[in-house]
Amino acid sequence: MATDLSLPLDIVTQTIAIIAKRRAGKSYAARRIAEELFRANQQVVIIDPKGDWWGIRSSASGESSGLPIVILGGEHGDVALEVGAGAIVAKLIVEERVSVLLDLSFFRKGEVAQFMAQFLEILYRLKAKEEYRTPMMLVTDEADAIGPQRPFKGEERMLGAIEDIVRRGGQRGIGCLLVTQRSAVLNKNLLTQSQIIVALRTIAPQDIAALDAWIEVHGTAQQRATLLESIASLPTGDAWFWSPGWPTEAGIFKRVHILKVLTFDSGATPKPGEKRIQPKNLADIDLGALKRQMAATIERAKAEDPRELKRQMAELKRQLAVKQDIKPQIETKRIEVPVIKAYQIRTLEALFGRIVKETERHGKAMSMFWENQNELATALLNAVRSAHQSKLEMKLLPPRQVERGKQIARRLAAKVQVATTANGDATLGKCEMSILATLAQHGECNIGRLALLSGYRKSGGFKNSISKLRGLGCLKGPNTGTMCITEDGLKAGKFDALPTGRDLFDYWINSPRMGTCEQKIMKVLDGKKVGLTLEEIAESSGYATSGGFKNSLSKLRAAGVIVGRNTERMILNEELLE
Repeated sequence: MATDLSLPLDIVTQTIAIIAKRRAGKSYAARRIAEELFRANQQVVIIDPKGDWWGIRSSASGESSGLPIVILGGEHGDVALEVGAGAIVAKLIVEERVSVLLDLSFFRKGEVAQFMAQFLEILYRLKAKEEYRTPMMLVTDEADAIGPQRPFKGEERMLGAIEDIVRRGGQRGIGCLLVTQRSAVLNKNLLTQSQIIVALRTIAPQDIAALDAWIEVHGTAQQRATLLESIASLPTGDAWFWSPGWPTEAGIFKRVHILKVLTFDSGATPKPGEKRIQPKNLADIDLGALKRQMAATIERAKAEDPRELKRQMAELKRQLAVKQDIKPQIETKRIEVPVIKAYQIRTLEALFGRIVKETERHGKAMSMFWENQNELATALLNAVRSAHQSKLEMKLLPPRQVERGKQIARRLAAKVQVATTANGDATLGKCEMSILATLAQHGECNIGRLALLSGYRKSGGFKNSISKLRGLGCLKGPNTGTMCITEDGLKAGKFDALPTGRDLFDYWINSPRMGTCEQKIMKVLDGKKVGLTLEEIAESSGYATSGGFKNSLSKLRAAGVIVGRNTERMILNEELLE
């Protein structure tokens, strides 16, 4: 590490924290450790969130090759890195014992968390197996991005995974090197578990305070004073190397100057007017062998993944179903039909969906019934039938079953009340005609006023009638806004004038849709110019202010007959008496 500091090889399984402000040499020190471990034939895995480490493949001058470490991801990667490949990469690293640089610089924050959570969890799990318990140094640059003190939503799983490795990874052969310029934002569970501190120039009070928390546990008062006195003014490259109780009981507490790195410093800060040097030679990697290793790892992962097995089983079932679903071709006769309006087809299509079930049970009888209708109904039926042809099976049945089919068809037709008028439009029910009459008489209305003036409650059935008219092109406008009648709606039939004013009030007060309680409430409010409270209405109508009474008020309020909440004074809707 320095001219006066050498370390034993078993540092590869220790936990080290390198702390320094920006441009003080922290990544330089981390690179020196990684280089020396790799040259000593130890496995090194580097996590690089910023894309600064790729120069490790070239010499410091850029003129010759550096370390043959595989680069996954980033601008200089040998192989692109996919967000969902965390588990596969971990398997490759552990099973093949390959040294790798993971460049995460192309990932967004959420993608970093997704990839690293998978990677760290599988790495920790696989290293528990005895066959894989070989030494490995996990270098994490910008460690506060992987192990933040305050994780954002989605980063909790990643933080938990790195905590497991830092706290218990040593027993599985995993050493950790955490590099950060902000010790205050590095998770305290990671910093306090570090066995070795490499402290370079640090000036922020909160970062010094975070370092001081580690010192209180591991150091003496004299050591603390010595380090804190000089840490804010250390020259670039100078560092305090502090290791209590390792490699001997005496430990290490020494200020050193880190030796120059042997590889290209691709993370160096550019200077004004300086021309960036690009490495001319990079260490060769056997990409063919790497891809073969990755392919084998991916196949093993797929074979062990229950989700992949389920997907393959589903695909086999689908293919089998396709092979078994070979049906004889049925010769069909093309039916020429006149051009008809789209909404007319939609009207009968809904009905025809119900008829299909009966047709499947009673075969040709249903078809015989419909073919006896008038010409337009037949044309509509044929148009709809062409869309449902695959659902029908026309069979030759005995006369008794044919007659039975006719009876069912007639009963179904009567029940749904489908017929055609002279101009080919579907017959409208009483509710639909009342809605159209209201819009023709009063112009634009919102749904509450429309229900009130047409004499219906604002219920699901009322809304269905509106939807039917909208589908037929008889009205336009959304349920949440104002609606108005269209030209087609005006042509749909003759409208009788609807009751207004006092007549409409009398209609509501005598309507069978209103219960006794609702009718008494309306009579109490009739003629009142000033609203009444809930208690006053209850007393005048002879009811207690119970749940049933409040339900009646809610019913009247929903119908638009009264206005005002239970906590306010209530009065009849003015529109009801206009």
